[in-house]
Amino acid sequence: MRGVNRVVLIGNLGREPDLQHLEGNIAVAKFPLATTETYKDKNGTLISQTEWHTVVLWRGLAELAQKYLHKGSLIYLEGRIRTRSWEDKDKNRRFSTEIIGDNLVMLDKRKEHNELPSVEGLSGDVPGFNDMNFDAGTGAPTAPKDDLPF
Repeated sequence: MRGVNRVVLIGNLGREPDLQHLEGNIAVAKFPLATTETYKDKNGTLISQTEWHTVVLWRGLAELAQKYLHKGSLIYLEGRIRTRSWEDKDKNRRFSTEIIGDNLVMLDKRKEHNELPSVEGLSGDVPGFNDMNFDAGTGAPTAPKDDLPF
């Protein structure tokens, strides 16, 4: 039987995406994403619990993240969990768990007209931009998904 490695997150960027180019001019972006769950305890007190995830985007998605996302941006992200290991300089085994993003939807609201324009505000001026999905390999917009049952 095959396994399934699928992650769906909605959260806010903890800092600006860090874009680097590898050999062959392959773009890779990395940033922390915070997801917060809120619940009430038995006394009715509201409790918030935040988890931090390291997100890695490749190629076109990486370049789009660099161009349009910023610290605090709200995003919907689909991807898979990847754990990698290495030896540090002291020969200790180190591990890192990352979310490799395949699909990204920007959820930020449009800025008010009286505010100074920002990258987010400019992207919000394109109808449907914030609801667009992007292909992980090319960064090109994908066709909108409909909710028809067939």
